[in-house]
Amino acid sequence: MAQATPLAKGLIAVIIIAAASSAAWHLGVKDMIKGKDGKAVAGQVSARPDNGAPLGTPENPLRVSLVSFHGYAPAIVANGSSLKTRPGSIYSKAGLNVEFVIQDDIPTLATIFESGTAQCAWRTSDFWAQEQPNLRNAGQDGRAVMIVDNTQGGDAIITRNPAINTVEDLADHSIALLQFTPSHGMTIDAVDNSSMTARKKSSVKYVYINAEEGTAGVRAALESGNVDAAALWDPDLALALRNVKGAKVIYSTKTASNLIFDVMVCDTRALNQPANEAVFQKFVEGWMEGVKAARADHDTAANALVQTEEFFGLLGKQEGLPFIKSLFANVVWTGLEDNARILGLAGGANHYERVYQRFDEIYRRAGALANPNSPVIAPQDSFDYRFIKAMLAKNSAASVAAAKPAETFSRQALDEASGKEAQVTKPVTVSFASGSAELTKRAQKTIDTDMVPFIENNGKAYFEISGNTDATGARDTNMNLSRARAAAVVEYLAAQWEFPRERFKIVGNGPDKPICNEATAAGEGMSLEECRALNRSTRVAVYSR
Repeated sequence: MAQATPLAKGLIAVIIIAAASSAAWHLGVKDMIKGKDGKAVAGQVSARPDNGAPLGTPENPLRVSLVSFHGYAPAIVANGSSLKTRPGSIYSKAGLNVEFVIQDDIPTLATIFESGTAQCAWRTSDFWAQEQPNLRNAGQDGRAVMIVDNTQGGDAIITRNPAINTVEDLADHSIALLQFTPSHGMTIDAVDNSSMTARKKSSVKYVYINAEEGTAGVRAALESGNVDAAALWDPDLALALRNVKGAKVIYSTKTASNLIFDVMVCDTRALNQPANEAVFQKFVEGWMEGVKAARADHDTAANALVQTEEFFGLLGKQEGLPFIKSLFANVVWTGLEDNARILGLAGGANHYERVYQRFDEIYRRAGALANPNSPVIAPQDSFDYRFIKAMLAKNSAASVAAAKPAETFSRQALDEASGKEAQVTKPVTVSFASGSAELTKRAQKTIDTDMVPFIENNGKAYFEISGNTDATGARDTNMNLSRARAAAVVEYLAAQWEFPRERFKIVGNGPDKPICNEATAAGEGMSLEECRALNRSTRVAVYSR
C-alpha cells in the first residue's frame, strides 16, 4: 500500500484499471487468457485483417471492446444475451452484426484501434479526458458516440471511523483508492470543493493501492483498519458496506449524480467513412433498445452478464443472482432521453462536456497524462453528436421528456435533508460592496464559474447557501447583512440559472462559523487578512436526499 512511484503513475495513466474491471482482476479473470470455442476473453488482443466485407456484416462485424461491468448489460441484451449477434436479437433485426470483445486488462485505445481488435471501446468520461490527448499523440483519434450509463450511487467515499462524517473530516486522515480512476477523480473534486484550508487539504493522506490488487485491495485496506476511509465502486462498494462493521457513505454519486458517465468511443477512421454512418447509427439505436429491454427485465439483464462474462459467472456463484441485480440500482442505463439531457440537446447544461473539461484539469494537475505536453482538446471535439441528434430528430417525445426536470424538489424534503449534516461545503468568495447585498457583475461571474458547476455536479442534492463575515464590525449588522447576501445569491441562481428555489436554504451566519480561526491565522499558513477573506465567503453546503 505504498504511494505510486513516478514510473507506476505513468503506467497506470496508460493502462488504467477502471470501473469494475479491477474487481474482475481480483476474482482471477486476469488469468483467463485462453478462450474456449473462439470466445473473446479477458486480455486477448489480436489483429483482425480487413477482409474487404462491409462493416457490420457477418463476415466483418462491428467489434466493440468492453470490460466486465453491469453498466453494459443492455448491449449484451441487444445482441441476444451473447457476445456475437444472435438471430432474432435487437441487432439482428436491425441488420447489424456486432461482436463484443471482453478485455479486462484494458489495452489503450491506440492498441485496440491500431491492431484492429475493435472499432469501438468503452471509456468513462474522465478516463476519456485522459486518453484522448495520448491517442492524438499516437497519430490517431476517436469520438464518443453515446453515453451508455451514469453512476448514481455506484461510486462512493466510505468510512468506518465514527469521527468522519463529511468530506471536511478527511483532513489528517487516510483514504485508500486506485489512482486516476473515476472514484479518485470524485474524491479530488470533493476535496477541492470543500471548505478545508489549503493546509488541511494537503493533510489528506491518499494511499494508492497497487492496480493489480484492484478495488478488492482498497476494500481490504478499509477492512483491516490500515486506512480511515476508502473510495470504492460496485461491486466492492456494496460488499464493503455489507461486510465492514460500521461502514457508512460520506459522499457518493447518489448525490454527485452528474459527475461520472460511461461513454462508447469509436475510431474516427471508421466513423469518418460515409459507408459506415448507417452502421454506427444502428449500433447506437440498438444499444438504446437494449436499455429499454434491460430496464423491463432485470432477470434477463443479469443472466446475460452471467452467460457471457466470466467475472459475472463467478460473482453469480459466489453471491447469487439477486446480488448482481442489486447493483443495477446504483447505475442508470442511459437511454435516448438521458443522452439528450446529459448532452444538453434538449436545453440546459451539457454535463458531459463540463465533466470532460473538469477531469482534464484535475488529471493534468495530478500528473496523470503520459505526456504532460499533450494537447488540450475542446470537449466538443471529443464527441460525435450525429447519431443521438438523428434519433432525436425522429423522436420529438424524447426531446420533450428530456427537457423536463430530471428531479423534483420540495420545501418539505429540503427541511428533512438540511436537518442532517452537510456532506461537503464549498466556500465561494462572492464580492459585495461594503454594507451592500447587491450583486455586482463580478460577483455574478464568480457565481457562474465557481458555484454553478458545483451545483450541477450534485444533481440530486439540496443546498444551504449561507452568507458569512469575518469577526470585525457589529455582530447584529453582520448577521442581517450575511443573510441578505445569501438571499441575493439564491435569487440569482433561480432567476438566471433556473434552479428551483426549493433546493436552497438561506442562512446568515455572520461571524459565527469561521473557516479560519482569525486568532491563529498563522497556524493555517495565512496572514490575518487572508484568513478574514476566507471567512467572508458565501458557502454552498451539500445535503443528500
